[in-house]
Amino acid sequence: MTTGFVKMHGCGNDFVILDERPHPLDLTSSRAAALAHRHTGIGCDQLVVIKSGEPDADAFMRIYNPDGSEAGACGNATRCVAAMLARETGRQALTIRTISGDLPSLIHADGQITVDMGLPRLDWSDIPLLRPMDTLRLDVSAGPVSGPAATSMGNPHATFFVEDLNAVPIERVGPLLEHDPIFPQRANIGFVQVLNPDAIRLKVWERGAGLTLACGSGACAALVNAHRRGLANRRAQVIVDGGTLVMEWRDDGHVLMTGPVATTFHGQVDLEAYSP
Repeated sequence: MTTGFVKMHGCGNDFVILDERPHPLDLTSSRAAALAHRHTGIGCDQLVVIKSGEPDADAFMRIYNPDGSEAGACGNATRCVAAMLARETGRQALTIRTISGDLPSLIHADGQITVDMGLPRLDWSDIPLLRPMDTLRLDVSAGPVSGPAATSMGNPHATFFVEDLNAVPIERVGPLLEHDPIFPQRANIGFVQVLNPDAIRLKVWERGAGLTLACGSGACAALVNAHRRGLANRRAQVIVDGGTLVMEWRDDGHVLMTGPVATTFHGQVDLEAYSP
């Protein structure tokens, strides 16, 4: 079964996007993992499948990590899908549905795209954590980092605040923290260096994907947790390895993410060449 795909990225966070609206693709988790493999597949941080829209939504978006597990929400992928749908429909305002809820998106005249990532969930049971705990400072540590703040942005996130981001051995401590028993569904692990109240640097070890150039929901969690700690304003730049996102935690509680997207290439893939 040969089908078309689009390779896109938002600040270096890259996606293979398949469109299942014309016909079913029978995309299993193992097949998604094979397609996402950077040496034997197409290669991506996440594989995204667009499905037919439901009432009050323009499309449904399913997100697979490179290990075949499913992600609840992804801000950078949402911006990429919103750009595709805007080109298709000519509309600048769209709603993309995920298993974690609806993500309203707006395409600006300069090509930047804003996604309303919704309300952060801050209770221990919503993230979720293994047991009741103050989510502003978890009793979790690995190597030189400890005491993260936690929130859910459709995915569980733990944010560690550090003095020097370059000094953190992320590839060593990231996997340990992702699989810490306190996170029954694993977690995305963010490492933040606050430059000033209006700018923070971020690196994220993503659940099921590893270290990526950008993480949209991780940027949301970074701003929310930095503001909760009194380290950043409600609106700030989040600087990731692949670019810069503008984040805002509005007074109504919603978190907005604005940033660029780019199309890398279009291609064709034979899905039957990958094990189901």
